[in-house]
Amino acid sequence: MKTEALLTELTALATQHRQFAETLLTRTDAELNYRQQPASWSVLECLEHLNLYGNFYLPEIENRIRAGKPQPNAEFHSGWLGNYFAQSMLPKAKLNKMKTFKNMNPINRVLNKSVLETFIHQQIKLLELLNESRQVDLSRVKTSISITNLIRLRLGDTFRVVIYHQVRHIKQANDVLLSSTNHASKREIVL
Repeated sequence: MKTEALLTELTALATQHRQFAETLLTRTDAELNYRQQPASWSVLECLEHLNLYGNFYLPEIENRIRAGKPQPNAEFHSGWLGNYFAQSMLPKAKLNKMKTFKNMNPINRVLNKSVLETFIHQQIKLLELLNESRQVDLSRVKTSISITNLIRLRLGDTFRVVIYHQVRHIKQANDVLLSSTNHASKREIVL
Protein backbone atom coordinates (compact mmCIF):
# COMPACT_ATOMS: atom_id res chain seq x y z
CA MET A 1 0.00 0.00 0.00
CA LYS A 2 1.26 3.48 -0.78
CA THR A 3 2.27 5.34 2.37
CA GLU A 4 0.80 8.61 1.10
CA ALA A 5 -2.57 6.97 0.36
CA LEU A 6 -2.69 5.50 3.87
CA LEU A 7 -1.78 8.79 5.54
CA THR A 8 -4.31 10.67 3.40
CA GLU A 9 -7.08 8.23 4.39
CA LEU A 10 -6.19 8.36 8.09
CA THR A 11 -5.85 12.16 8.07
CA ALA A 12 -9.31 12.49 6.51
CA LEU A 13 -10.82 10.20 9.17
CA ALA A 14 -9.11 12.01 12.06
CA THR A 15 -10.31 15.34 10.65
CA GLN A 16 -13.90 14.03 10.44
CA HIS A 17 -13.66 12.80 14.04
CA ARG A 18 -12.47 16.21 15.23
CA GLN A 19 -15.30 17.92 13.35
CA PHE A 20 -17.86 15.50 14.81
CA ALA A 21 -16.65 16.30 18.33
CA GLU A 22 -16.81 20.03 17.60
CA THR A 23 -20.48 19.68 16.61
CA LEU A 24 -21.17 18.00 19.95
CA LEU A 25 -20.16 21.15 21.82
CA THR A 26 -23.60 22.60 21.00
CA ARG A 27 -25.47 19.61 22.46
CA THR A 28 -27.02 19.57 25.91
CA ASP A 29 -25.56 17.61 28.82
CA ALA A 30 -28.71 15.47 28.77
CA GLU A 31 -28.11 14.49 25.14
CA LEU A 32 -24.42 13.81 25.73
CA ASN A 33 -25.05 11.68 28.84
CA TYR A 34 -28.09 9.79 27.50
CA ARG A 35 -27.78 5.98 27.47
CA GLN A 36 -29.90 3.66 25.36
CA GLN A 37 -29.60 0.99 28.08
CA PRO A 38 -28.25 1.16 31.65
CA ALA A 39 -25.13 -0.84 30.70
CA SER A 40 -24.51 0.94 27.38
CA TRP A 41 -22.32 3.99 26.89
CA SER A 42 -23.37 7.59 26.45
CA VAL A 43 -21.83 9.85 23.80
CA LEU A 44 -19.41 11.24 26.39
CA GLU A 45 -18.47 7.76 27.56
CA CYS A 46 -17.69 6.72 23.97
CA LEU A 47 -15.34 9.68 23.57
CA GLU A 48 -13.83 9.31 27.05
CA HIS A 49 -12.98 5.70 26.16
CA LEU A 50 -11.11 7.03 23.12
CA ASN A 51 -9.41 9.67 25.28
CA LEU A 52 -8.14 6.95 27.64
CA TYR A 53 -6.53 5.15 24.71
CA GLY A 54 -5.22 8.45 23.33
CA ASN A 55 -3.48 9.06 26.66
CA PHE A 56 -1.37 5.98 25.94
CA TYR A 57 -0.99 6.00 22.17
CA LEU A 58 -0.28 9.67 21.43
CA PRO A 59 2.87 9.89 23.61
CA GLU A 60 3.94 6.40 22.45
CA ILE A 61 3.60 7.36 18.78
CA GLU A 62 5.30 10.71 19.32
CA ASN A 63 8.27 9.13 21.11
CA ARG A 64 8.71 6.48 18.42
CA ILE A 65 8.54 9.01 15.58
CA ARG A 66 11.11 11.23 17.28
CA ALA A 67 13.40 8.25 17.94
CA GLY A 68 13.00 6.94 14.37
CA LYS A 69 15.50 7.52 11.60
CA PRO A 70 14.35 10.06 9.02
CA GLN A 71 13.98 7.50 6.22
CA PRO A 72 10.52 7.74 4.68
CA ASN A 73 9.39 4.85 2.52
CA ALA A 74 6.86 5.24 -0.29
CA GLU A 75 5.40 1.80 0.53
CA PHE A 76 3.80 0.64 3.77
CA HIS A 77 3.61 -3.07 4.45
CA SER A 78 1.16 -4.02 7.18
CA GLY A 79 2.13 -6.77 9.61
CA TRP A 80 -0.28 -9.70 9.93
CA LEU A 81 -1.05 -8.98 13.60
CA GLY A 82 -1.34 -5.23 13.06
CA ASN A 83 -3.63 -5.75 10.11
CA TYR A 84 -5.76 -8.17 12.15
CA PHE A 85 -6.07 -5.67 15.03
CA ALA A 86 -6.84 -2.78 12.66
CA GLN A 87 -9.53 -4.70 10.76
CA SER A 88 -11.10 -5.95 14.00
CA MET A 89 -11.59 -2.35 15.14
CA LEU A 90 -13.80 -1.37 12.22
CA PRO A 91 -17.55 -1.58 12.84
CA LYS A 92 -19.31 -4.35 10.96
CA ALA A 93 -22.84 -4.38 9.51
CA LYS A 94 -23.84 -6.80 12.29
CA LEU A 95 -22.91 -5.57 15.76
CA ASN A 96 -19.54 -6.97 16.83
CA LYS A 97 -19.28 -6.27 20.53
CA MET A 98 -15.86 -6.33 22.10
CA LYS A 99 -14.94 -6.66 25.75
CA THR A 100 -13.35 -3.50 27.16
CA PHE A 101 -10.52 -3.58 29.67
CA LYS A 102 -11.74 -2.31 33.04
CA ASN A 103 -9.23 0.55 33.16
CA MET A 104 -10.46 1.74 29.74
CA ASN A 105 -14.17 1.49 30.56
CA PRO A 106 -15.64 4.92 31.35
CA ILE A 107 -19.13 3.72 32.32
CA ASN A 108 -20.66 5.49 35.32
CA ARG A 109 -18.00 8.20 35.45
CA VAL A 110 -19.29 11.73 35.91
CA LEU A 111 -18.46 13.35 32.60
CA ASN A 112 -18.97 16.78 31.09
CA LYS A 113 -18.00 18.66 27.94
CA SER A 114 -14.34 18.71 28.99
CA VAL A 115 -14.29 15.20 27.48
CA LEU A 116 -15.03 16.82 24.11
CA GLU A 117 -12.27 19.40 24.55
CA THR A 118 -9.78 16.66 25.41
CA PHE A 119 -10.86 14.60 22.40
CA ILE A 120 -10.55 17.60 20.06
CA HIS A 121 -7.05 18.37 21.39
CA GLN A 122 -6.07 14.74 20.98
CA GLN A 123 -7.31 14.77 17.38
CA ILE A 124 -5.26 17.87 16.66
CA LYS A 125 -2.20 16.11 18.13
CA LEU A 126 -2.97 12.96 16.13
CA LEU A 127 -3.14 15.02 12.93
CA GLU A 128 0.24 16.57 13.76
CA LEU A 129 1.72 13.10 14.34
CA LEU A 130 0.30 11.79 11.07
CA ASN A 131 2.05 14.67 9.33
CA GLU A 132 5.33 14.13 11.21
CA SER A 133 5.23 10.42 10.37
CA ARG A 134 5.82 11.26 6.71
CA GLN A 135 9.50 11.59 7.67
CA VAL A 136 9.89 7.98 8.90
CA ASP A 137 9.32 4.47 7.57
CA LEU A 138 5.86 3.41 8.79
CA SER A 139 6.86 -0.25 8.41
CA ARG A 140 10.14 -0.05 10.36
CA VAL A 141 9.18 2.22 13.27
CA LYS A 142 7.43 0.09 15.90
CA THR A 143 5.20 1.01 18.84
CA SER A 144 4.08 -0.84 21.93
CA ILE A 145 0.39 -1.51 22.39
CA SER A 146 -1.70 -0.47 25.37
CA ILE A 147 -2.20 -3.96 26.81
CA THR A 148 1.45 -5.11 26.82
CA ASN A 149 4.96 -3.95 25.98
CA LEU A 150 5.72 -7.43 24.65
CA ILE A 151 3.80 -6.84 21.40
CA ARG A 152 4.96 -4.14 19.03
CA LEU A 153 3.14 -3.03 15.91
CA ARG A 154 4.39 -1.17 12.89
CA LEU A 155 3.67 2.55 13.16
CA GLY A 156 1.33 2.46 10.16
CA ASP A 157 -0.65 -0.35 11.80
CA THR A 158 -0.75 1.51 15.11
CA PHE A 159 -2.22 4.55 13.37
CA ARG A 160 -4.78 2.28 11.70
CA VAL A 161 -5.71 0.60 15.01
CA VAL A 162 -6.12 3.95 16.80
CA ILE A 163 -8.11 5.64 14.04
CA TYR A 164 -10.25 2.61 13.12
CA HIS A 165 -11.02 2.25 16.84
CA GLN A 166 -12.20 5.85 16.70
CA VAL A 167 -14.36 5.07 13.65
CA ARG A 168 -16.05 2.34 15.68
CA HIS A 169 -16.83 4.52 18.70
CA ILE A 170 -17.70 7.67 16.72
CA LYS A 171 -20.33 5.57 14.95
CA GLN A 172 -21.50 4.28 18.33
CA ALA A 173 -21.67 7.84 19.72
CA ASN A 174 -23.58 9.03 16.67
CA ASP A 175 -26.06 6.15 17.04
CA VAL A 176 -26.59 7.06 20.71
CA LEU A 177 -27.07 10.70 19.75
CA LEU A 178 -29.70 9.79 17.16
CA SER A 179 -31.39 7.55 19.70
CA SER A 180 -31.44 10.34 22.31
CA THR A 181 -32.99 12.70 19.77
CA ASN A 182 -35.65 10.11 18.91
CA HIS A 183 -36.22 9.43 22.62
CA ALA A 184 -36.66 13.16 23.31
CA SER A 185 -39.08 13.51 20.37
CA LYS A 186 -41.23 10.65 21.64
CA ARG A 187 -41.20 12.11 25.14
CA GLU A 188 -42.34 15.48 23.82
CA ILE A 189 -45.21 13.87 21.91
CA VAL A 190 -46.40 12.02 25.03
CA LEU A 191 -46.35 15.20 27.10
